[in-house]
Amino acid sequence: MATLVDNLTEQASAINVHFSGNMLYILLNDGREITLSLKKEKWLNWLLNATTTQRQNWQLEPGGFAVYWEDLDDGIEVSHLLE
Repeated sequence: MATLVDNLTEQASAINVHFSGNMLYILLNDGREITLSLKKEKWLNWLLNATTTQRQNWQLEPGGFAVYWEDLDDGIEVSHLLE
């Protein structure tokens, strides 16, 4: 059975990313913005330890389903953030 939450998760996609200090902001196509503290989210240590240049070298995967940092060979799927 599909729910409203499932539909929002499936439709949401990233359209922009920016950092402010150790905060990561991911803007979604529906107007929401996901805010993540790199210091509080231990699973994001790979981004916390990255240089500014590495952090800025991100790309959106097709359809915005994920953000990928090629220099770090890692990424974040939007659906995982919304679960």
